[in-house]
Amino acid sequence: MSKTAVKLEVRAKSPRGAVAGGGAEVEGDDIGAAELTRRVADNLRVLRKHRDLSLDELAARSGVSRATLSQVETCKTNPTIAILWKIAAGLGVPFASLLGEERVERVRVLRRGDAQVLRSADGRLESRPLTPAGASPSVECYELRLAAHGISRSEPHAKGTCESLTVLTGVLKLQVGSEVVELSAGDSVFFEADEAHAYENPGRVEARYHNAIIYPRG
Repeated sequence: MSKTAVKLEVRAKSPRGAVAGGGAEVEGDDIGAAELTRRVADNLRVLRKHRDLSLDELAARSGVSRATLSQVETCKTNPTIAILWKIAAGLGVPFASLLGEERVERVRVLRRGDAQVLRSADGRLESRPLTPAGASPSVECYELRLAAHGISRSEPHAKGTCESLTVLTGVLKLQVGSEVVELSAGDSVFFEADEAHAYENPGRVEARYHNAIIYPRG
């Protein structure tokens, strides 16, 4: 999943059902942005203290400044996905651990209208989780929508992290390090995501992908 210049948004179900990308309408209206920011703050504080890490120690481990960490913990900033990925890596937890609330149910349902949809600042990329936050410490699944001629770059994930991606509609040009592969609808790819990678949609219409992120076992 891309980490570049993405802000947190929560989407509610809308009867309009419009498709995101390239400035088009997005399914649903913004709700609960403040609640999500608070949830991230609470989860970060709990996870950090559970690991007995000071802000300075987490800053050194994550590459995120102490000032930024403090602002996130006190709900004074709406962090980008790039920042949250770094924080998650510094804490040694899956990305979704910062977004979700702990659940104990054996069967967990994530309704489409309840998904915490993430969108890039330029509106070209939309990422919708397909698994409830915190459901698994080792796997997260997302539906990605990338607008025509859109590109999303990602910094390396934590060492040992892999991704498995399937093209549902449209096309994908994937770059992992210096290697480039081109995929069409129905094609899948598995790659080591602990080096820089980028997703590009060279097509003339929006493309949709299913993306699974597999974390290394602790």
